[in-house]
Amino acid sequence: MDDLEEHERTIVMLRMEHLWEVETGFRSGDPLDALPHEPRPQYDPDTTTLTQRRLAKVAELRKAAAEAPAQAKANGLHRASLRTLVRWDTARAKYGPIGVADDRWLREASGHTISPELREALFAVYAEASDRRSKLTMRDKERLIHQYVREVFGSADAEPTDSEATDLESAEKPSVKIPNYDTLRAIWKEWFGSNGARQRYARSAAKAKQYATGRHIVVHRPGQVVALDSTVLPVKVLDNVFGDPVSVYLTLAVDVYTRSIVAFRLSLVSDKSIDVAMVLRDMMMPLPMRPGWGKAVEWAYPGVPNTVVAEFAGYEVAGLPFFPPETVTTDHGSAYRNHHLVEVQRVIKANIKPSRVLRPTDKHSVERTFGAIRSLLFTLLLGYQGTDVADRGVDPEADACLTVTEMEHLIATWVVETWQNRRFGSYAPSWDPRGDHSPNTLFAAAMSQGGFALRIPPAELYYQLLPRHKVMIHGKRGVKIKNLWYDGEALDPYRGELSRRGGKNKNKYVIHRDPRDPCFVFFQDPNTHDWHTLRWTGLPEEGEVPAFSDARVREAMRELRKRGLAPKADTELLPALLELIGGNIPVEKWPTQLSKRQRTEHAREVAQAAAAAADRPTSAVRKEPPAQTASVPATRAGSAGGKVVPLRPKDRAQQVHDAVNSERRRRREAAVPSQLSAPPDLSERLRASSLLALPDDEFDDDDAINAASEAEEEAGQ
Repeated sequence: MDDLEEHERTIVMLRMEHLWEVETGFRSGDPLDALPHEPRPQYDPDTTTLTQRRLAKVAELRKAAAEAPAQAKANGLHRASLRTLVRWDTARAKYGPIGVADDRWLREASGHTISPELREALFAVYAEASDRRSKLTMRDKERLIHQYVREVFGSADAEPTDSEATDLESAEKPSVKIPNYDTLRAIWKEWFGSNGARQRYARSAAKAKQYATGRHIVVHRPGQVVALDSTVLPVKVLDNVFGDPVSVYLTLAVDVYTRSIVAFRLSLVSDKSIDVAMVLRDMMMPLPMRPGWGKAVEWAYPGVPNTVVAEFAGYEVAGLPFFPPETVTTDHGSAYRNHHLVEVQRVIKANIKPSRVLRPTDKHSVERTFGAIRSLLFTLLLGYQGTDVADRGVDPEADACLTVTEMEHLIATWVVETWQNRRFGSYAPSWDPRGDHSPNTLFAAAMSQGGFALRIPPAELYYQLLPRHKVMIHGKRGVKIKNLWYDGEALDPYRGELSRRGGKNKNKYVIHRDPRDPCFVFFQDPNTHDWHTLRWTGLPEEGEVPAFSDARVREAMRELRKRGLAPKADTELLPALLELIGGNIPVEKWPTQLSKRQRTEHAREVAQAAAAAADRPTSAVRKEPPAQTASVPATRAGSAGGKVVPLRPKDRAQQVHDAVNSERRRRREAAVPSQLSAPPDLSERLRASSLLALPDDEFDDDDAINAASEAEEEAGQ
């Protein structure tokens, strides 16, 4: 807009007023700033359509052009049609007010005069320097440009000789004028960018141009861009089952504008799509207060009191920003590039954009945060492994003393108490580079400038973010997902019926499933939209079954096929599954009989099932933070019974042993449905078959029975 003259800007705003009246019915575009006669009947959005309002505006402009043709021509409205209004509206939505300006008003940028021969030489040298050769300086490229022009088009700088052949060649191939070094350098930078990139990164970026935006993105509000990444935690920790030192994965979500760590998770396995989905859910939910956190870390942002946030959330909230993300920047891991994440970004209405290949600067904020946490926290902990193998201690695994739960609580406390209140150094905002700012103060300033949308996602968001499976409902057995059958009373109205769904999954129902816990799946009633939990049909009615994974189920199926067995129901699959988990080993020897790999697998299964239980809402409407029953609780889950979960290898073994005994007892009771009773005495058999025995009198009233018994006693006395 600054490139336009004053009268041109006036015309642009006049056209914008016409477009605002067509869209909203008000010339200002705001109902609070309406004129006395607005909205006019032909522009009332409640009674007219957009096309009708556009046609009314065309008629109004043509009438004004007939009355004052000179003024209409000066404003460029004398030939406005329906197509003109549509074109202006589209350009306005894409470029803003400058989109309705006339292209002839904008001055064409002056540049350098480049001949076709020089242009060919520039692109030839660029292709040679970027594809094949090692990195060249601009001086080297200048020499290559001169060489190309001299050999292909003739010399541009050499003086003509006395030879006739040289004169004839110069006549056929006129010399090409080549600018000086500074001009060539400016042209090169304008056309191909700076020369600062390394060859490896430049070649990789050229192969992935679809990821490049071509312009620098300026982040000016919280939640506009959130960087998400995961890495191996540089500290060895102890698992919560056997106490073995293990490596865990740390996933961070950092808001680029405020540098706030809005969500993080620890997992014993590399990130899956379900873990990424739960991290996105965490950054949309307020963080509950935990035991040991004082009043200093409570919600204290201006504009929204902590009592209001606590009333909406249902619990006391810590001072950590939460918001729905607009754009999430990730790397190219398989956890971020799958159909599940595409569905997740549709549900939360966010854009998950991968960074460019070999471009860590696209998510430099989260990479720098990893380094900051390493230098400020992890280096001071026992079990730290260092940045390189050569810098590692003698035995970091033996030094490990923190469990996974203790490490999770330590990081959460450090984030809300230290990181969120730590003063910025080089990342101070541009509007106050010398001020004392922290992530919390930047978020408070953003709330003061643009407000805060207090939107807390409902409990049903957990079910919506789970992977979906399209299956048919069996009339007797329920639904089959990943070799397991699930059933429940919620399926009764739909047994044997089609879902009336079209497309690729025609007539199938949608079932949501948490891959971390195969014991349950979730079904949304198509009529009432209520969520129902479907149990695995192999689960016993009483007792608990140890946590297992999909890999354990596939292993059990392979074992049954090797034995030549084909289970008719999942209750027959449970014994084989429990045997694989470890039910055939005595309790006192169970932890020692397993290898390190097997113990790690068991610990991972327990951790995944516990994380799924912590994420799962306890009721239809979640009013309280979930109790910490998980060995690896979610970041947003509160701790009800303390922050440390004790090691329990014998408890895990006893759980397997009890599950095996319960299943064996159930199978014995099912084989003998009626219990055998002891035979009656011989006197009772004779009395029952004697012909002299009098039948008992039938009394309907209890009082009459009591009276008869008293009379018999008196007669006997």
